[in-house]
Amino acid sequence: MCHLRRIALITGVFLLALQANLSAQRGNYNYLDFENKPYYFGIVLAYNNSDYKISQSKDFLLNDSIRIAESLRGVGFNLGGIVNLKVGRYFDFRTQPTLSFAERKLLYKSPGDIRAPYTRQIQSVLFEIPFHIRFKSEPYNDKRFFLVTGVKYGVDVANDSRSRDAAELVKIAPSDFMFEVGAGLQIFFPYFIFSPEIKYSHGLGNVMVIDPNLPQSNVIDRLVSRSITISFHFEG
Repeated sequence: MCHLRRIALITGVFLLALQANLSAQRGNYNYLDFENKPYYFGIVLAYNNSDYKISQSKDFLLNDSIRIAESLRGVGFNLGGIVNLKVGRYFDFRTQPTLSFAERKLLYKSPGDIRAPYTRQIQSVLFEIPFHIRFKSEPYNDKRFFLVTGVKYGVDVANDSRSRDAAELVKIAPSDFMFEVGAGLQIFFPYFIFSPEIKYSHGLGNVMVIDPNLPQSNVIDRLVSRSITISFHFEG
């Protein structure tokens, strides 16, 4: 009986010590390794879903050759680097030079046409340079939430508007300027920071090059780029 009591006592002491050790581990221990770093670098991998916001022109109702003109979403991916500069305890200034592979589609349908709608596929390889300000919450158990906002400039290095085959195509300007807003979570590991993030981007200008000789261009007044990006950041 004495032996059983001794085993029970030792087991109880061990469990109490284990619980105290687990409680002691709760905190911002990994975060402390990054707290005093004024800057750090990283990489970003992302998925994007993009389309255009279409503003129809006054000629859309007057024309008799196109009944439907709308934008379809396409998917793509991003790959880039991260430069993060701390500005005080709660703010960061960030830039992420990125290659973005995106796809958008414009769909047209003529009245009384039983054939499949005509689709203009627009594939882009964009070199993008965003400039963001990020606001971070207080850390808790090596995690902290953040909000991010800023602007982004992009240049399509694979733009086809000047190619010989583009005479009958709706032309898209090779450069774009966008406003961005998003949110995410920082998770601090011993050697790096993992940050999933979701971000919405909205163009600030018209990216369509108007061609008065092209019916598909005449029915549209403005094309504004839009995209939703889900990113995974690895920083350290």
